[in-house]
Amino acid sequence: MRYSIYFSHPQTAELTRLGNQWLGRSAFSNDKLQQPTLKDVGGERLYNLTEDARRYGFHATMKPPFQLAEDKTQEDVKSALKDLARKTAPFSLEGLAPNLLGKFLALTPTAKSQQLVDLAARCIKEFDHLRAPLNDKDIERRRKANLTPEQDSYMLEWGYPYIFEHFHFHMTLSKRLENETERKALKAAAQDHFKPVINQPFPISHLALCIEPEAGAPFQIIEITPLEGTAG
Repeated sequence: MRYSIYFSHPQTAELTRLGNQWLGRSAFSNDKLQQPTLKDVGGERLYNLTEDARRYGFHATMKPPFQLAEDKTQEDVKSALKDLARKTAPFSLEGLAPNLLGKFLALTPTAKSQQLVDLAARCIKEFDHLRAPLNDKDIERRRKANLTPEQDSYMLEWGYPYIFEHFHFHMTLSKRLENETERKALKAAAQDHFKPVINQPFPISHLALCIEPEAGAPFQIIEITPLEGTAG
């Protein structure tokens, strides 16, 4: 079993509803959902393009998946999440919009947010005492990605290379899109599908605890907690 800390709005929120529909699955209920009918992307193709993202569920990762240290329990993770939420004030981004990260389509912020970067860094640090060290196989797998020396150092110390200044908040909408025409068509479709919630002030108001029950299984959100701190 692996655990992860996600950003997600509650199950009933409009963003969550639209994201779950796009991927064809709810990470809250684990139910399969009917995906939208898109103008220039067929239904079978959309299903294939969202396969990987569907397993992880609609979210943005704040603390990447980790196995528990031997002396830690799920209740320890829940307690750490509640503690972080009590100390953290909600805040807003300028907005989200569909954009390409390399060849992946994702919802990303329309402007930089230091508050968001700081929250992600806190999630990395404040849950790390719960994490089991990476094994040799995990380290070897990560190093196949041609990490920089700094990323390699982060991976060894914190379990994941793309953190701190390498962090990019994103809510994944597709796998790699190798065809430029398809990239443009899917981005346009996402702009239309997510129109009710993009390009407007966007609250970062909740964090969620997610589990992968066994290797390769769909990730499931088992608890979502509102940020309840006060702005300093």
